[in-house]
Amino acid sequence: MLTTTISTVNPTSLISLSSSSSTTTTIQSPHTCIKPAVNRRLLLTALSLSVSIASSTVQVAGARGLFQMPPFRLSNRYYLVRSGESEFETLGIINTNPVAKTSVDSGLSEIGKKQTVKAAFELKSMGACDRGCWIWPSITQRAYQAAEIIASVNGIVRSYIVPEYSFLDARGLGAYEGKKLETVSEVYASDGISPAIKPPPIDDGTPNESVADVFVRVTQLMSILETQYSEDTIVIVSPDSDNLTILQAGLVGLDLRRHQELSFAPGEVRFVDTSSIPTYKQPASAVYKCLNPPNCN
Repeated sequence: MLTTTISTVNPTSLISLSSSSSTTTTIQSPHTCIKPAVNRRLLLTALSLSVSIASSTVQVAGARGLFQMPPFRLSNRYYLVRSGESEFETLGIINTNPVAKTSVDSGLSEIGKKQTVKAAFELKSMGACDRGCWIWPSITQRAYQAAEIIASVNGIVRSYIVPEYSFLDARGLGAYEGKKLETVSEVYASDGISPAIKPPPIDDGTPNESVADVFVRVTQLMSILETQYSEDTIVIVSPDSDNLTILQAGLVGLDLRRHQELSFAPGEVRFVDTSSIPTYKQPASAVYKCLNPPNCN
C-alpha cells in the first residue's frame, strides 16, 4: 500500500516569515486559502509511482484469477481417496443426508476399516507423503476416520489434517435417500443424459444434487487448495465416489456425463495425473455432442 504523508502548514508561521523578509506587511483575509508551493518534479514522480503500483496489482490479480476446469496447470500434487464403506453402505442403504454425516452410523464399518488401512499403505507405497502432505477429508464420519488412519500409517501429525465442512459432502441423492444402493444406477442413467438433471427432491432435508451442482463444489475446493498451497502434496478424502469422479473428470477435461466411468471403489487411491486422460466412451447419441468438455449440458 502506498502511504502518503500530508504535512500541515501553520498559517501564522507563514505570515511572520513574510513580514521578516519584506518591509511591507500584507494582511490576508481570513477567508483566503493559503496554498503551499508544489514541486512539479516530485508530483510527476509520485504519479508515475502510483500508476506502476496499480498496474502491477492488476497483473497479480489477473495472474491469480478464478480456478477453472480443466486447469492450465496445478500448483500441487493430488491424491484422491475414497474412504472405506460405512455402516449404511454395508447394509446396502443410501445415506446422503448431511444432517447424519457425523453420526456413528456414518462411520467406517469393520470392512470399511480394512479397506481404509489398505488405502493408507497404498499411499505409503506410492510415496505420497514421503516429503510430508496435507490431508483434506470431509467431516463426514467415515472420511475423517479414514484421514486419521492415513495420517497414522504415513507418519503425519494430526495438525496436517484439515477438515472440509461442506465442499466434500457426499452427493445428495434426494428421494433416493434410504433406498437400496442398487437404485443409484437410475441416477447415473440420468447423469449420462445431462449433468444438469437432478434426482427427485425429498422433504427430509437431503439435497438432490445434479452432477453440475457437485462440479461447482469441487471446483470451489480446488480453488481454495490451489490458492492456499504451492508445491505441496494434498490427499483429498471423500466419503463417496461421485465427488472424486466429477473432480477427476473436471481436472482432465472429460465429459461430465461420463464421470461414472471413473468410479472409485471403497478404499481406492488414485494419483491425479493431468497428462494422461483415462479412456472413456462418448455418449451413444449421434446427435448430442459435447464441444467443450467437461462442461456439457
